[in-house]
Amino acid sequence: MTGPVVVLGDTLLDRDVEGTVNRLCPDSPVPVLDEGTYVDRPGGAGLAAVFAAAEGAEVALVTAVADDAGGARLGTLLAAAGVQLYALPLAGSTPEKIRLRARGRVLLRHDRGGPAGEPGEPSEVVLRLLADAAVVLVSDYGRGVARDPALRAALAATRAPVVWDPHPRGPEAVPGVHLATPNEAEARELAKVRPGASRLVTASRSAQALRQRWQAGAVAVTMGGEGALLCHAGSTPLVVPAPASAEGDTCGAGDRFAATAALALAGGALVSEAVQAAVAEASAYVAGGGVGTALPAPVRDASPVVVSGGGDRIGADAAGAVVAEVRAAGGTVVATGGCFDLLHAGHVATLQAARQLGDCLVVCLNSDASVAGLKGPERPVVPQGDRSRLLAALGCVDAVVIFDEPTPHAALSWLRPDIWVKGGDYASGGGAETLPEAEILARWGGHTVVVPYLDGRSTSDMIAAARAGRGSALPPGGGVPPGTGGPARAAVIRPTAEGAR
Repeated sequence: MTGPVVVLGDTLLDRDVEGTVNRLCPDSPVPVLDEGTYVDRPGGAGLAAVFAAAEGAEVALVTAVADDAGGARLGTLLAAAGVQLYALPLAGSTPEKIRLRARGRVLLRHDRGGPAGEPGEPSEVVLRLLADAAVVLVSDYGRGVARDPALRAALAATRAPVVWDPHPRGPEAVPGVHLATPNEAEARELAKVRPGASRLVTASRSAQALRQRWQAGAVAVTMGGEGALLCHAGSTPLVVPAPASAEGDTCGAGDRFAATAALALAGGALVSEAVQAAVAEASAYVAGGGVGTALPAPVRDASPVVVSGGGDRIGADAAGAVVAEVRAAGGTVVATGGCFDLLHAGHVATLQAARQLGDCLVVCLNSDASVAGLKGPERPVVPQGDRSRLLAALGCVDAVVIFDEPTPHAALSWLRPDIWVKGGDYASGGGAETLPEAEILARWGGHTVVVPYLDGRSTSDMIAAARAGRGSALPPGGGVPPGTGGPARAAVIRPTAEGAR
């Protein structure tokens, strides 16, 4: 396998709420669910990407992400799964699918997020990604990503095998896909075939019609516990029975099937071999308990960062609102990040210089857990709630978003700033490869920038001096911002275009 596995399509934020029902509502004859636990996960194309990454593949997800808390949560979950997110802008809200469950059974599904927003245009980096893929899985959930003309042109031109998992509300598959994987209901609706004398006859007619219309190499119609029917070269379809029939939670089984088939094709398998592997894997998935047990532990354990009493400039919703407003006006979004423990004049100088580069500044702040992991158990000195409020109180900061990971990569993938700012002595570092965020910014055509810093300002030195009883660790002149007496380095813009990496 050379090149990444690329999953392209619509991603939702799924939540399973597990609780108990012991009574009926007094004002309506409906059960009352007392919530116990909940698990968030990427849904749609995101879930297919998580499944592929769990098999050890290098996975890139091309999807649309909104500027809201749901988008931020998806960024965190995908990063925990090891999925590289290539996010397109998404108008509106993140679509959410909430399943209310008791004793392992779904009582009600609650969908929110409103009508599908319009995804933004892909960057050149995304189009090159499709050209260089080992395999492309289009996981269409009918919300617009698979309709984008530039993406469809790139899919038609790629030399990689393309697996298309269609949706009745989505577009036609691009001509010449390697394998299409509708379920029975989808195939029947897409092909406009009336039910026949048997399930096999109906599935066969639907598959033949879709294969001819889409000029597809093969169409595999999934049939739940009955396995799958594969229509490819020749007039006789191949029936692939399930190894064993099992009842259980089928949510995500189609994504598991399509991801398994795509990975097999990337490894050089024949289409028939890929479908057999996919049937076996999807059957085992349902029998093993479905998405509740198949979800990788890092995704299950990726708890959201919660800040109480933070004010209207703190949190994913606040950052998303600022970013959306600036983008709508055609402005420039700037972001920077760090621990900002014991806020000092060097920090302020960096933040002031960063804010001058655009129309808003979002600070990505390491959480307490993240700081402790980076700097040791005695840090931070100031907890994240206070650090975030201090930053938000600065006139040069428009919003603060807290992240729990060692790096801000997940937050950057969601925020997609036009400029990412680093403060420090990077001017003599010798190239953009010294900036770890450069590759992330390149996904949407962003830039990394080095701004002035004040010599001698260090949180670690301040802490050491305070513990030694020496008072201020700052040099003579104190915390003076650049341009008012303190030494500063010049800003350096490091483009993240292909030639600079």
